[in-house]
Amino acid sequence: MGAEQQATAVRSDESVRPASAGSVQSVHSVRADAPGTATAVAHPNIALIKYWGKRDERLILPRTDSLSMTLDIFPTTTRVRQAPGADRDEVTLGGKPAEGDARQRIVTFLDLVRERAGATHRAVVDTENTVPTGAGLASSASGFAALAVAAAAAYGLDLDATALSRLARRGSGSASRSLFGDFVVWHAGREDGTEEEADLSSYAEPVPTGPLDPALVVAVVNAGPKDVSSRAAMRRTVDTSPLYEPWARSSGDDLADMRRALGRGDLAAVGEIAERNALGMHATMLAARPAVRYLSPATLTVLDAVLGLRRDGVAAYATMDAGPNVKVLCRNADADRVADVVRAAAQGGAIHVARPGPAAQLLDEDG
Repeated sequence: MGAEQQATAVRSDESVRPASAGSVQSVHSVRADAPGTATAVAHPNIALIKYWGKRDERLILPRTDSLSMTLDIFPTTTRVRQAPGADRDEVTLGGKPAEGDARQRIVTFLDLVRERAGATHRAVVDTENTVPTGAGLASSASGFAALAVAAAAAYGLDLDATALSRLARRGSGSASRSLFGDFVVWHAGREDGTEEEADLSSYAEPVPTGPLDPALVVAVVNAGPKDVSSRAAMRRTVDTSPLYEPWARSSGDDLADMRRALGRGDLAAVGEIAERNALGMHATMLAARPAVRYLSPATLTVLDAVLGLRRDGVAAYATMDAGPNVKVLCRNADADRVADVVRAAAQGGAIHVARPGPAAQLLDEDG
């Protein structure tokens, strides 16, 4: 693709290569649809070092750093078109009009983009999610990453990858990581200084790795919406759990250990660190008052199966976000065996196998 086809709305300082273990991915940009219109695709990510707890609700500034793996499955595709003359934003999710909090979050995000672009036109937003929404599978991460890329392009914002990551963060914290492919760290940023300095210091960026060939087996034991939203559970945990502060301190040590393990390509160490970090996070929720309990009987059965795999010599390690679904990190060569064992344990739940996925990107007219 020639330089004349590159969108000026998004720029990246790094070349883009096909997603592969150990590569460093940045935001990929191609020609947008037409002036005032842009379509973008982004993939969810699964945190291996968890983001749990905000220190600033409005700016979505986390209490701790986090680290994730972008997946090559469950993409979200979002189209944003400026609508001169419209008196309100039109938002559809999966072909249906968005309502309630889902619509308000998108409109609030569009207002932020318009403010930065010095624009006033309302927009038509059409989003197609392929990940089950609200099931702890990072639908908000892929959703707001795609929206950030598409809206920035549609409104003519000239943003590099770091600035796009900061922008996506304002829609959903984990969306800042879905701007990039493979393994990504999200910096919590400065806790001192001005509000602007704190905002500028909290962004995501790719993490270089040694020779890894990982897979993530996703066991969807319950694809339905959660009884307690991640936002509400996070707030309750931070406010009431006596285990939260010790976990947050230990998470910093986990991140340092994780970066070293990734750097030397030690998948077993990566898995061990991810599993202890996730179990610690769920312990903080169980200690909240009242407790937040996402782990179901099917979740525990899958966790037991993962322990059984390790006893049989297979390097398999579990992680869970705010939901009942289990993700199992393993070597790509072991993915089929792990998937078979997890499928038998998941009591009829859907099983998906993911590998490291690509950065968010704009699409041309042909998709």
